[in-house]
Amino acid sequence: MSGQYEVGSIVEGKVTGIKPFGAFVALDEKKQGLVHISHIAHGYVKDINEQLTVGDEVKVKVLSIDEESGKISLSIKETQPKPERTERPRPQGGGAPRGGGGNKRGGSSQQSQPQGFNTLEDKLKDWLKQSNEIQADLNKRIKK
Repeated sequence: MSGQYEVGSIVEGKVTGIKPFGAFVALDEKKQGLVHISHIAHGYVKDINEQLTVGDEVKVKVLSIDEESGKISLSIKETQPKPERTERPRPQGGGAPRGGGGNKRGGSSQQSQPQGFNTLEDKLKDWLKQSNEIQADLNKRIKK
């Protein structure tokens, strides 16, 4: 069934249909596969229509081929380089920093990083860190 297509190969295709769960891509006249929404792009994709339109030429990587059903699973994001992420230093010990506010870098250093998809947990850690730094600064002013 797989013919000229092998798992891991990268091929050109044309978007033939878009559904909420993914996009169908024609690999040739007889074969097409599905790019699941999670394999459209490296970041979060809320609406596939914002990323792709019917007729788009795309590069896809063959993820799997089901010999029995003939279904081909594809990925667009695996043909693209991963975006570089700047890792934020995580507090040691798994909790929020206590008391003293050891590093004095100023509260705005977190805002200078590029905005992207942050989980609520990440934001909560940032807010706690900022709050602790502000509290430590206020305590120093009171002691003077």
